Amino acid sequence: MKTMETEIVVVAAGPAGLSAAVQAAEDGAKVIVLEKSPVPGGAANMGMGPLGIGTKYQKNQMVDISVEKAFHMFMEYTHYQADARLVRRYFEMSGETIEWLEDMGVRFAGAFRYFPKSEQTWHICMTDHGIGRGAASYMVKALMNRASELGVEVLLETPGTGLVMEDGKLAAVMAKDKGGEEIRINCKAVIVATGGAGDNPQVIKAETGFEYGVNMFNFAIPGLKGDGIRMLREVGGAPTQMRMEMISFMPQANELDPSVPCIFNQPNLMVNRLGKRFMNEEEMQNTTFTGNAISKQKDMMGFVIFDSATLKGYKKNGPDVISFVHNPDNLDHFDEVVEHAVANNNTDVFYADTLEEIAQWCGMEDVDTFLDTVDEYNDMCDTADTEFFKPREFMKPIVKAPFYVGRIRPGAYGTLGGVKMNENCEVLDKDWHKIPGVYVAGTDACNIYDDSYMFLLPGNTMGFAINTGRIAAMSAAEYVQDME
Repeated sequence: MKTMETEIVVVAAGPAGLSAAVQAAEDGAKVIVLEKSPVPGGAANMGMGPLGIGTKYQKNQMVDISVEKAFHMFMEYTHYQADARLVRRYFEMSGETIEWLEDMGVRFAGAFRYFPKSEQTWHICMTDHGIGRGAASYMVKALMNRASELGVEVLLETPGTGLVMEDGKLAAVMAKDKGGEEIRINCKAVIVATGGAGDNPQVIKAETGFEYGVNMFNFAIPGLKGDGIRMLREVGGAPTQMRMEMISFMPQANELDPSVPCIFNQPNLMVNRLGKRFMNEEEMQNTTFTGNAISKQKDMMGFVIFDSATLKGYKKNGPDVISFVHNPDNLDHFDEVVEHAVANNNTDVFYADTLEEIAQWCGMEDVDTFLDTVDEYNDMCDTADTEFFKPREFMKPIVKAPFYVGRIRPGAYGTLGGVKMNENCEVLDKDWHKIPGVYVAGTDACNIYDDSYMFLLPGNTMGFAINTGRIAAMSAAEYVQDME
């Protein structure tokens, strides 16, 4: 067994772990980072940027958002089931964190909304080719460069495997190198930031009740197995309820032409397998709301339906609701893409010349109920939505064949939380006592949303990861200094 010495070990090199490593090193600590993958970055490599509040971008764009406003929004949204002290500290730090990242060379395109009803808190990273998915990988590069400048040692393909406690406090972190040799890293503190358990169907089912590939279609970033939660619980970290970072999803359609997810996320008629509406479809722009609603329906499915006249209107005038992510340059190829997908047995999209065929494809047992729903919906398009009060501008009748339908399922960006901690990112035991030398950050620590991701403040999960990484590092560095 190999032995190493340091002051702070950071387990995993995602946005939380790298932020923790840099902050701890800036605070004077000697740091080793363990990363099980051959490349750093974790979820940030597919993300676009963090939340920030009170930034120069928002001021220049005349965005009306403040820490106070965001705090009240967040706490009311979660019905005060979140740790108010942690939420306030995170939001208060978030603006300065944007500047902290800029000092490392990260460039931001500005502050953006994800969808119309959200706030402009999403600070999207610039790349060498503009902005888009994966833009935050440039932030990862900047963090890695800064870590290198500060002398942080990053061990790739070296997963953390366990924590060693001696005399009631952390004494070492166990790991394995890529050759399988066990390593003991003697240290004074550890920051665990392994990104949750999104790639572990067994943990997802045991902790949340969802079954991956059956009624849950989350992003499964390779390697996110819940290692950190396991390690923390093994040394007495009190379990909290693990949640899914819920969204709605079309598993077999999301990678088709961008026009497909764009149009099927428009606020058209949505029904369940009973043939009935179940929400005001205007709220579909918040995919967390949509995922929540669908998860309560028969077989956890929703079906969005519209006709060829509505499609023609989208092609001519663009979509009714703009999403920053699903916003293609044109929608001209939608019907061709759907026809090709149907011919290749895609299970998420379908089209037909009759509503009866649509009902059959959806697996509705009572076709008449569905036909009555469409008739009632069409009547309300001439007057007002007296059922769920959707704005008139989104009420589009379903009369002209061919008709299009998309199957919507619950999805998620991954798991959230699983171990108790305080506003200093110190891990707590079942009696709310701090476990000396043990800290947690990022998704492993993200208990602040309770049952619903706060999508009205976009960039939230990455923002939480980066800022809790910094908070954990500040706390750990202070703990190390106090031990000297």
